[in-house]
Amino acid sequence: MEKFLIIVGPCALEDEETPLQVAEKIKELSEEYPQFEFVFKGSFDKANRTSVHSFRGVGLGKGVEILKRVKEKFGLKTTTDVHETYQVEAVTKVVDIVQIPAFLCRQTDLLLEAGKRAKAVNVKKGQFLSPWDTKHIVEKLKWAGAKEIYLTERGSCFGYNNLVVDFRGLPVMKQYAKVIYDATHSVQTPSAAGGKSGGMREFIFPLLRAALAVGVDGIFMEVHPNPPGAKSDSATQIYLKDLPFLVEFIAEVKPKLEKYWKKNID
Repeated sequence: MEKFLIIVGPCALEDEETPLQVAEKIKELSEEYPQFEFVFKGSFDKANRTSVHSFRGVGLGKGVEILKRVKEKFGLKTTTDVHETYQVEAVTKVVDIVQIPAFLCRQTDLLLEAGKRAKAVNVKKGQFLSPWDTKHIVEKLKWAGAKEIYLTERGSCFGYNNLVVDFRGLPVMKQYAKVIYDATHSVQTPSAAGGKSGGMREFIFPLLRAALAVGVDGIFMEVHPNPPGAKSDSATQIYLKDLPFLVEFIAEVKPKLEKYWKKNID
């Protein structure tokens, strides 16, 4: 994928209707902005929820079917995350990018299975991991045969129940693979909202601007028609109605930045 990636979709596949509603808007944007590669994202299982009572998702079987419907109805590329090696084979029959969750970014068997089977692999950098240590992730994937690899920055632990983005890490990781900035998880406050994660949605746009300025190969955003009513990550998902504005901003700013870099830096 040579185009700038915009990976976007609901945090969890909560039902059958919401993903299709979101995918319809993404399809419209993909036609309006053909210079971008839009990828629909939805998780069939949120296996690392804070509480055992939290909603996890619709499960592997139903999740794959929903992703298949999105692909067939709207012609969008898709991605979802896997947590165990046995899930990889089923998922790769439908998705274009297999995502490895941040907490599992060092799980060798999972990386090797994804690297062996997936068209492309996107690994969320663990909140506990330094940017330069991601080179070992890339080495594992390449050893397994992966050809298309992405590393996603989603913030680092900053004390308890807080994340901060060190933008110095983006050019470091770009030495090893293409880099995506996760605009929504980066403003989380993990496990800080009484048995679930909170967040600071007001900082999504400022930090997205910063990531574009530093230089990334893609943006990851979770969106929902009604974020406060979402069954996971309700504090950090973007309102679906605001998605066109964000994409328009990226479309306006990115070419200007690239022109500046080429003229003054390259």
